[in-house]
Amino acid sequence: MKSIVIQQPNTLVIEDRPLPTPAAGEVRVKVKLAGICGSDSHIYRGHNPFAKYPRVIGHEFFGVIDAVGDGVDTARLGQRVSVDPVISCGHCYQCSVGKPNVCASLVVLGVHRDGGFSEYAAVPAKNAKVIPDSISDKHAVMIEPFTIAANVTGHVSPTEQDVALIYGAGPMGLVTVQALKGVYKVKQVIVVDRIDERLEMAQRSGADWVINNGNQSLPALLEEKGIKPTLIIDAACHPSILQEAITLAAPAARIVLMGFSSEPSQIVQQGITGKELSIFSSRLNANKFPVVIDWLTKGLIDPDKLITHSFEYQHVKDAIELFEKDQRQCCKVLLTF
Repeated sequence: MKSIVIQQPNTLVIEDRPLPTPAAGEVRVKVKLAGICGSDSHIYRGHNPFAKYPRVIGHEFFGVIDAVGDGVDTARLGQRVSVDPVISCGHCYQCSVGKPNVCASLVVLGVHRDGGFSEYAAVPAKNAKVIPDSISDKHAVMIEPFTIAANVTGHVSPTEQDVALIYGAGPMGLVTVQALKGVYKVKQVIVVDRIDERLEMAQRSGADWVINNGNQSLPALLEEKGIKPTLIIDAACHPSILQEAITLAAPAARIVLMGFSSEPSQIVQQGITGKELSIFSSRLNANKFPVVIDWLTKGLIDPDKLITHSFEYQHVKDAIELFEKDQRQCCKVLLTF
């Protein structure tokens, strides 16, 4: 079989590898579609501190089960599945409190263990989530990105009374817009970014108001309109954002951080305690695949609004370079196998 391998930073090859045999409790998935994520690019470029090389990247993938290991019901053969990349132990403290996404022995497919940018992948059977026939292949491969939004919103329980501010109109910001508007019917969703074309994508995803803060002051605009956000989501991940969010937030607001910046943020504690703000962080997803499958079944979200390009896997280098360089026109890129 063919597998896309990052041998070391900036060295990507398509290798011939033996067909994997699923171990006990595993299934083998014949991959049909995979999505490119920023973390795939970071591993390729050597910017992911968690990755080990060589690595088959890819944690957003969909396919059909074509083999099962010992202990797995053969009735699973032929099932259409989307794969949850989060592999957890199920018995540590973190798992016991419902946070398998930060398991003490966390393994993420495509990061710590070979992922889905391959013609076949062996994965734990419990991670291969069955996809209803009503959900198309290209929507199924988009489930994992939307689980990020499901995880964020699961922390803060949005309501129709919320006024939400999202920093960043990249893929993670856009899936969150769709969740807030389509699922939770939030009263107002404001998106701020510095790329006009991305802001247009945010509008297509349901944003009520978009602001380019590269040429106008976000605090001044919100003050002018008397808006105090009750829910703020940082999907842009710049160290300066947290303090601005604290300043802009309404009393009792919730703030969610989605990024992995290693740069320090300077904040004034009084702004947090004076308003009794709640600050959350969100990483990966904690058993959110069933949630997103339900959203798709009910038509509450539309992945088509994010998918902009598709490539045969043989052209993966071109696909990743487009994803990295064309932030104006490119959002989600799919690979076909």
